[in-house]
Amino acid sequence: MNKISHVNSTFDDRYIGNPVEKPVKNAVDIATVKRYLPWLVAIALFMEHLNATILNTAVPAIAASLEVTPLSLKAVVSCYVLSLAVGIPVSGWMADRFGTRRIFAAAVGIFTFASILCGLAQNVPMLVAARILQGIGAAMMLPVGRLAIVRTFPKSELLAAMNFVIIPALIGPLLGPTIGGLIVYWLPWQAIFFVNVPVGVIALWLIHRHMPDYRSDDPPPLDIIGLVLFGCGIALLSWVLEIFGEHYLDATLIGILIGLSLTLLAAYGLHARQHIYPLLQLALFKTRTFRVAVAGGFITRLGLGGMPFLLPLLYQVGLGLPAWQSGLLLMPAAAAAMFMKVISIRLLKQFGYRSVLIVNTLLIGTTIMLFATVNSSTAIGWIIALSLAQGLFNSLQYSSMNSMAYADVSSEQASMASTIASSLQQLSISFGLAFASIIAGLYLGDSPQSDRIALTNALHNAFLTLGGLTIISSLSFWSLRKNDGDNVSRGMEENGSAG
Repeated sequence: MNKISHVNSTFDDRYIGNPVEKPVKNAVDIATVKRYLPWLVAIALFMEHLNATILNTAVPAIAASLEVTPLSLKAVVSCYVLSLAVGIPVSGWMADRFGTRRIFAAAVGIFTFASILCGLAQNVPMLVAARILQGIGAAMMLPVGRLAIVRTFPKSELLAAMNFVIIPALIGPLLGPTIGGLIVYWLPWQAIFFVNVPVGVIALWLIHRHMPDYRSDDPPPLDIIGLVLFGCGIALLSWVLEIFGEHYLDATLIGILIGLSLTLLAAYGLHARQHIYPLLQLALFKTRTFRVAVAGGFITRLGLGGMPFLLPLLYQVGLGLPAWQSGLLLMPAAAAAMFMKVISIRLLKQFGYRSVLIVNTLLIGTTIMLFATVNSSTAIGWIIALSLAQGLFNSLQYSSMNSMAYADVSSEQASMASTIASSLQQLSISFGLAFASIIAGLYLGDSPQSDRIALTNALHNAFLTLGGLTIISSLSFWSLRKNDGDNVSRGMEENGSAG
């Protein structure tokens, strides 16, 4: 394994990823990094989450301004997630090669600059191009920030540290729908992207002062062949899913492109087995907890990935609500998610990962299906109750899957584990978004999207389908054992705060 070192610090690299065993003389340095690092990563995630939720709320307004249909704007959302999925595999190597501080600063800088370009876009192609650049910046933010957390905190503190990072970051989804709704109601839609700029400037200042600089003393060479095979395969598959159901490609060509993308991914699988330093070390999937958390979580996230895109359509187009009211209806989910981060530690400690993931996945699927009951005559209280339930269950699911992935992964494997987990997480969101759009489009049929009743019925059927898929995905967690993840949840009540 490559030796990992901590640059510009008095830390001894022997203790990275297990700070409770660091010598007493380094106690001040350890405390300083552990105090500021969660806040630093949280601010970057806040900016990323704020951007996503603002855009989701503004999709109908952007569609009206650019004179396109709302469902056709899924390219603006999915291209961002796609660039995340393609860019994330390189982020772990870049962090090992150039250091977490430099890469994290570059990521925030690119994301902020791309946000300005998004705000200046005058048409859909320009907006898509800027969103791709924005996704490249975000592709480095999530895994590098998560990698710094994993290498700084011991496993007994990891869940608390991750939850601490997510709680401030959830302010973005809490404020995003309302801010986005108010902006598109009172201002041109381009203004939604400029709110990232001051946050990005603050994040860059904090990175300069407080970001630890983990890197490898002997980084492996970049697997360029693996990057080409995996990147092209994933990009092609995601693009085919993106345009599926649109009538300028026939079924034969669609089938050929899907076959080509799967061939490229299969070729990468063969290449990874033979390469000494593959882009993604698939051998990590031999670890049961990692395999279930990442691969099982991929299936679960397929059902969740389309909800942030479909719900604003239901509220604004199906129910005819203005953007700011739609944003308010999305806020309870974020508030409930913040609350769940506080109690998820105790739930996992008391019931264990296996029971929590099985039961919670069933609850998520049921909640998604219940959104099919929402129509123009539905009481606001019922919609808020569903939103609260969605926020609670989704938050617990993400906390469980994200932390269990590192339960049996060594500190030397942390960079690769973070890269793989982040890649598949973003892919599942991208595929979930495309899948939800395809399902809604199929149910809509030849009816125009301006037909409120037809669109509402199509969205209801899509919710039933996504919910059913999520319920089925609970089967993937049955292979867990009772004590899996105990080394992560053990001692959580004593280490309940990362700050």
